[in-house]
Amino acid sequence: QVQLVESGGGLVQAGASLRLSCAASGRTFSDYAMGWFRQAPGKEREFVASIIQSGAASYYADSVKGRYTISRDNAKNTVYLQMNSLKPEDTAVYYCAADRIAYNIHFMRGIPFWGQGTQVTVSS
Repeated sequence: QVQLVESGGGLVQAGASLRLSCAASGRTFSDYAMGWFRQAPGKEREFVASIIQSGAASYYADSVKGRYTISRDNAKNTVYLQMNSLKPEDTAVYYCAADRIAYNIHFMRGIPFWGQGTQVTVSS
């Protein structure tokens, strides 16, 4: 099992920045690709960003490209999501997730490990 705990959410104004963290425990963190997803009220959960095990490559949804940056620190068993220039439409519960297969993270397929989520609210 991999346990994931997100933190860093909150209420901010449009244009502000937030950094989310996701601390992992239970297995070898560097064996897992990591991803961030979000779910807004009344909408399906959607892919935001992913990063491969080594951190050498990352991928983003078009809606956040250029504003968000995913990174990881394998020594600290933590993945981060730096969110800049936040917009009201970024309001959602943000979840981190882990899978040994990066493809599954990117396409949100059968991901076995999820965090409990952290609320991000962006006011206009």
